[in-house]
Amino acid sequence: MLALAILAAFCLGFVSHANDNDMNLGAFSMSLSVKDLKASKEFYENLGFTAFGGGVEKNYLIMKNGNALIGLFQGMFKGNIITFNPGWDENAKNMTEFTDIREIQRYLKSKGVKLTTEADESTKGPASIVLSDPDGNVILLDQHR
Repeated sequence: MLALAILAAFCLGFVSHANDNDMNLGAFSMSLSVKDLKASKEFYENLGFTAFGGGVEKNYLIMKNGNALIGLFQGMFKGNIITFNPGWDENAKNMTEFTDIREIQRYLKSKGVKLTTEADESTKGPASIVLSDPDGNVILLDQHR
């Protein structure tokens, strides 16, 4: 529980700092690596979440409760990931205005943030970047549009 509180505090600081620079990181969610997708689905349904995207047959579900989003991923990656989706709101709807992933990447690099993976600056549209916070928590910025 303390770890989630620390992650939330980090995320709020990151979003707040980004907004000071007119950067909109888009929808926020936690992507959880789960052992048993069906058991995790039932657990989060008991907390009031409903399936919003994905599918059990695809080995992942996006669960929603109000504005809160949790991705449940079975066998796709190790550990949990903080996820932002530039260009989308929490309903996976296109935002009129958003900060392109490449602009976010340039900003982060100008601040000395080390990126694990980078978006190709010569492209447009969907792309992603991955970075880790000082404690090793993985952050994925995944632009779908």
